[in-house]
Amino acid sequence: MFRSLTWKKFLIRTGIARWLPAARQLTDGGAEYLRYYSDSVLAAPVTELLDPTTFPVPPGSNVLDLNQPIPRLESAATLGRIGGSGSPRPSTWGLPSLRETLAEQYRRRDGRSMNPTEEVLITHGATGAYAATLTAFVNPGDRVVLFDPTSPIFALGAASRRARIRWVRTSTIGGRMHFNPAELAQAMRGAKLLVLADPTSPTGGRFGAEELEQIADLAKRHDVLIYLDESLSRFDYEGKPSRLATMPAVAGRILSAGSLTYSFGLPSLRIGWLTGSRHLIRPTALMANLSAPFVPEPCQMAAEKLLHLDEDLFGPIRQEFRSRCRYTVDQLRGMGFPVTPPNAGFTFWLPVNGFGLDGRTFAERLLKEQNVLVGPGSAFGPSGSNFVRLSFAGDDGRLREGLSRLGAFLMTLRGQSILTQDVVTVPTMVEPSETPTATPTEAEPERLPERPPAFSRV
Repeated sequence: MFRSLTWKKFLIRTGIARWLPAARQLTDGGAEYLRYYSDSVLAAPVTELLDPTTFPVPPGSNVLDLNQPIPRLESAATLGRIGGSGSPRPSTWGLPSLRETLAEQYRRRDGRSMNPTEEVLITHGATGAYAATLTAFVNPGDRVVLFDPTSPIFALGAASRRARIRWVRTSTIGGRMHFNPAELAQAMRGAKLLVLADPTSPTGGRFGAEELEQIADLAKRHDVLIYLDESLSRFDYEGKPSRLATMPAVAGRILSAGSLTYSFGLPSLRIGWLTGSRHLIRPTALMANLSAPFVPEPCQMAAEKLLHLDEDLFGPIRQEFRSRCRYTVDQLRGMGFPVTPPNAGFTFWLPVNGFGLDGRTFAERLLKEQNVLVGPGSAFGPSGSNFVRLSFAGDDGRLREGLSRLGAFLMTLRGQSILTQDVVTVPTMVEPSETPTATPTEAEPERLPERPPAFSRV
């Protein structure tokens, strides 16, 4: 019998389960992966979930379907057939053509080989991919390792599963992420899952080859699964994809996620994906099918068209962000922030404790006094209490005005007098060879000359 959860877990621990037909059915022949599966997967009614009588496979065009669960309508009320492929029974894994497109892009980008039918799952954004991963592999009390700082979603998701979070401190030097290998090794002992993003947010750093090798080796040594979020990969200004997913040490133990939210600035499409070994993708698909199935097909079709855009079309977008980044660096340095350009993404991680405020207080006062919103660093991990996250992803006019107001706010914190109303606080649009008409006061620190950024369309 392979029914009660306690009995199942006993059989898995003893290794007997791998010989049982029910285990082979659940894992699609990869019974050695049972040790990773969460109680939610082991307790799920797998036989019913995999039974085609419960969830029939979408029929071919030559099949006369008299078992349709949803009416097939075309009228003014339904705006025609906007249901994508027109099938009343969409695939819970996602459109086959979209999965094939993603598999081909990974193959061209870094030589990653994957079966689009079994190793690619379309999800409700990268958040949906992470939620399905947590549900499939993490039980209450399991240890989840996070790098500090990182996206708030990673910690919130793990905490919602009552996981025990182990933080590993990082620093970003010259755009490269660094950590203490001994600290990571200690955190990985007894852990179930390591969660990281590469490129990272909020620092915009990248893990170097040496750091990635340490991560891969420790994951293999301690038998830890890896969840890798690559959502910011298109905004990698060095043009180097992460090597982690292609390292031999992580084969069969890594899940890679991506989305269109960052790549094309389209969070409303809610298109994400998860790739990895079919023995890991299968349980995540089962859990997603129970909680959040059927990503809208019109959104998937739009995503497929976007992914087919040639790199030449995305190149100008990346170049525009490089220009914004350079402009923001100049302005922040002029304000006294010791910043270096990020290697990827579109955010700066700014220390503010030098102004006598923690990150939350700084952000609250900046919003209240100048109507400028930045992210309090405390949301990104234990080390973020004295930082704020500043993004240059907005349009150029708002960026210029926001940075100008930030400069005015910093002058008030330094005890300087605020500029009077008859002095324009927005940077004057001048040619590079010109100089600003206003001169700094004796009490005001030296500031870089204002100049229009390369991205400006004014």
